[in-house]
Amino acid sequence: MTSAARRLWPAYETYHAHIYFVPEAAEAYRALGLKGGWMGYFASRAAALGPASPGLVTAVFFNFHPAMVARALPDAWALASPDDVLDARLRTADAALRRLLPQYVGSAGEAEAAALAREAAEAPALAGRPLYGALRSLPWPDEPHLGLWHACTLLREHRGDGHVAALTAAGLDGVEAHVTIAAAGNIPRETLQANRKWSDDDWAAAEARLRARGWLDAAGGLTDAGRAGRAEVEARTDALAEEPWRALGAERTERLLALLAPMARAINEAGGVPVPNPVGVPAP
Repeated sequence: MTSAARRLWPAYETYHAHIYFVPEAAEAYRALGLKGGWMGYFASRAAALGPASPGLVTAVFFNFHPAMVARALPDAWALASPDDVLDARLRTADAALRRLLPQYVGSAGEAEAAALAREAAEAPALAGRPLYGALRSLPWPDEPHLGLWHACTLLREHRGDGHVAALTAAGLDGVEAHVTIAAAGNIPRETLQANRKWSDDDWAAAEARLRARGWLDAAGGLTDAGRAGRAEVEARTDALAEEPWRALGAERTERLLALLAPMARAINEAGGVPVPNPVGVPAP
């Protein structure tokens, strides 16, 4: 049976991740003086960490070429403070959710989902979860649709911190992780490579390392060992993401999924999160 962590992931990921694609985000960050979509992305996602250095963000985000991060940070903090970026991000979520989900904003179902998601999101321990821990320090929004978005953000980054741990434990670096995803046929190489700024030489070197480990065959496909390795990464990621759902309990976890999944589908249907996309958000 598919774990609760795996089944909940597409729903809360989608409810959170519209923030990277909606036009309201580009407008809000441009108004702060941030230059280009990627500067807005790195600054807004990292702002809970404070005026984070490129090295810190490269380490925490894991899969971006360091030079890509360094083009955005620390320059972004000279243009807008982390608090100003966080305020703009929350305003963006408010405007976008009201546009994408008018049938849900203000509803009893959304308020119930927000309460359940908050309980789940506040349950895990902080140790070993840098981005989740930083987000936990932020105040909770008052309105239910924003409280639900903040809870989904916490759940998303809690899972993300665990995924980085699972990839690191498997001996994979950022570009190798992407090579294995492309080799598995999940997201095309062109999408991953272009949006993480790994060069052809970087990609080829990662393929050579993975062939030496026995994870890739001569044609660039995953070997049995590679498929097993990726499966172990995903299984470990799910296991590390179970704490919120153990705390919530099976019945209330299923209730949250029943409430949240239709909202996530509505976001996709309204074009809030294109699938596939360079962030890798799954379809709910």
